[in-house]
Amino acid sequence: MSIQKNIISASPHVHSGKASKTVMYDVVIALIPAFLVSIYVFGVSALITTAVAVVSCLLFEYGIQKFIMKTKTTITDGSALITGILLAFNLPSSIPIWMIIVGSLVAIGVAKLSFGGLGFNIFNPAIVGRVFLLVSFPAQMTNWAVATPGDLSMADAVSGATPLAILKEGLLYGESMTEIAAKMPSVMDMFIGFTGGSLGEMSVLALLLGGVYLLIRKVITWHIPVAMLGSMALFAAAFWLYDPEMYANPIFHLVTGGAVLGAFFMATDMVTSPMTTKAMLVFAAMIGIITMVIRMFGVYPEGVSFGILIMNAFVPLLNKMMKPKRFGAKITAKFV
Repeated sequence: MSIQKNIISASPHVHSGKASKTVMYDVVIALIPAFLVSIYVFGVSALITTAVAVVSCLLFEYGIQKFIMKTKTTITDGSALITGILLAFNLPSSIPIWMIIVGSLVAIGVAKLSFGGLGFNIFNPAIVGRVFLLVSFPAQMTNWAVATPGDLSMADAVSGATPLAILKEGLLYGESMTEIAAKMPSVMDMFIGFTGGSLGEMSVLALLLGGVYLLIRKVITWHIPVAMLGSMALFAAAFWLYDPEMYANPIFHLVTGGAVLGAFFMATDMVTSPMTTKAMLVFAAMIGIITMVIRMFGVYPEGVSFGILIMNAFVPLLNKMMKPKRFGAKITAKFV
C-alpha cells in the first residue's frame, strides 16, 4: 500500500492559485508609482539609493546562501528584491552608499537568513535594516533632502526637516499648532509627495495607487491597512479634539511620514503578519496606536517602523490566541 506524504513548506501560505513568486512581483509592480515619484522629487540620487539597496540585498542573499549556508539560492523569488526596494524607500536620498550596503547586510543576513530564510523570519527585514541604521547613524538617517520636483540633476541636495520633525521641534519649543502650521507644506503637497522625507514615504497618492493594485490582485486584504490607519486617525482625533493647539489633526498624521507605506506594504508582509482576520485587526490597530504614542510622546518624530517591529514579535501569540475553530470541532449549544 502506497503512503501519500504531505509536504508542508514554510510560510507565506496564501489561499489562492498564485505562487509566492507571482505575489512578490505584484508587490514590486505596486511600488513602481512611488518609485517614479521619488525620482521626480529627489532626482538621480533616488535611483542610485534604490539601485544600491536592491543590488546589495540580492548579492548578500546569493553569497550567504551559496557560500555560508550552502543551500539553494533564492534570489529569483522576488523577496530580496522587495527587501531592497522597501529598505531604500525608508532611507533619505542623501545617505552615504556604504550605509545602504550595511543596512542591506543587516536586513538580509541578520533579519532574514539567520532565521532560515523566507518564511522563517520573525521580523520584517527591510524595517530591521532601517531601524539598525537609524539607531547606529541617527545624524545621517535624519538628514532629509528638500524636495525639488523635476530637478533630475545630481547637484548637492539642500537639507531640510520633514513635516513630522517640524511638528516635534515646534511643540518642543512651545509653539502652538497655528504657528507650526504656518511653516508646514500644504496638505495637497504632502498628499502628492512634494515634501522632504525618505524616498518612499512622501507621495500618499502613489502609495495608494499601489495599495489599490494589491487589493485588486488580492495580494493583501483591507483589514491591516484600514485597521492601522483607522486606529491612527482615531487616536490623533481624540487628542486633537481635546486641544487642537497642542496636537495635530488626524489628516496630518495620515498623509505624513511612513503611515501609508507601512500600512499597505510593510505591515501586510505575509510572513510577519497574522493569519486570521481577527488577529490582523488587532495587530494593525496596535501598530497604529504605538505609532501615535511615539509620534506624540516619544523622542523620535516617527514611529511606524518601531510599531511594526514590536507587533511582529506578537504575531505568533496572536495566531495562537485567535486561530479559527477546527473543522468538525465539537460545539456545545445551549437551548432555552
